Amino acid sequence: MTDDITVPIAADADIVVARGEGRTLASRLGFSRTDATLIATAISEIGRNILHHAGAGEVEIGRDADERRVAIVVVARDQGPGISDVQRALEEGYATGSGLGLGLPGSRRLMDEFDIDTKPGHGTTVTMRKWRDRDALEVVREARGRDD
Repeated sequence: MTDDITVPIAADADIVVARGEGRTLASRLGFSRTDATLIATAISEIGRNILHHAGAGEVEIGRDADERRVAIVVVARDQGPGISDVQRALEEGYATGSGLGLGLPGSRRLMDEFDIDTKPGHGTTVTMRKWRDRDALEVVREARGRDD
């Protein structure tokens, strides 16, 4: 990822900062307001999971791209207890805390790509991407090496 922003998560106020950073980058990358809100919501849910299950961690927000699309990438890491039953944690309606009720399955539904790397006793890393198609002008500008 380039232009990465890392927000340490140790309190509710940190989740607000991470949401804001996600929304700002989404806007800068050309995402709609609706998509920016979905991204911010996914960041909130993942941030709450960090606080509730691990006590602290971090959320890294950046961009990715391919020939046709641009993505916002959110990587949430903690050194908590890990997830012993990932399949169950991804089930709709499964809840262990008091977030918006979306948790991992909701975050997965809000984003285009969602991956969990976890090992009990060694923490969890969640990587999420939301993609949008590039318009023709973006493709031409990048090919010319300009960003104006």
